Amino acid sequence: MQNFELISFATADELARAVAGAWLDEIAAANRAGKPQYVALSGGRIAQKFFPSVAALAKAKQVLPVGVHFFWADERCVPPTDAESNFADARRLLFEPLNISKGQIHRIHGEELPEIAAAKATAEICRIVPCNAERQPVLDLIFLGMGEDGHVASLFPGEAESLVGDKTVYRAVKNSPKPPPQRVTLGYAAIAAARQVWVLASGTGKAAALRESLGSSGQTPLARALQSRSHTRIFSDILLS
Repeated sequence: MQNFELISFATADELARAVAGAWLDEIAAANRAGKPQYVALSGGRIAQKFFPSVAALAKAKQVLPVGVHFFWADERCVPPTDAESNFADARRLLFEPLNISKGQIHRIHGEELPEIAAAKATAEICRIVPCNAERQPVLDLIFLGMGEDGHVASLFPGEAESLVGDKTVYRAVKNSPKPPPQRVTLGYAAIAAARQVWVLASGTGKAAALRESLGSSGQTPLARALQSRSHTRIFSDILLS
């Protein structure tokens, strides 16, 4: 039985608007139920379209993420004001336009040493988000992008099996093949534990990686993430045929 749902779009703009609308429906349902929502964001090029789409549609629909706690799937080890910071993009394009309370934002401290930032991020997320029996926080939704090599968050191809199987919630990355080399990332176990994972696979040059990731014997980081879960939604503007 297929463990993913592939939803295709003609353009990145269409993808961003559709995912923004789908997420706001989730937020509206949580708001009506009076429940918090625990979400991990990702950066990347598609986030430059997705975050503004969320902000604009939230205002138009009058659905505000008042109960959402924001975490990150990964972060580069740079200051929070750096152009490379995933937090900086979210703050500029999503949080400031929607006046999100600072108490809802739980950034990774990328300005610190990666081991220290990872330990602090793990302590913070486990303090706020309910954990399962394996001591993994059960996030309501994780947003992931996908790179040309099939990487997700800062989980890259070629890692040692000991790292792939590491149960640490957030871990340091010291030698990322994509700059900057030092990062902090959620591990595979945390991704597997989430209630929902939505992958925004967008951009040219990624068809081969996506095709391999969707195969039952795929070896990319996205493939590993998919294989660890019973269901994942993939929103893509990548032409596979």
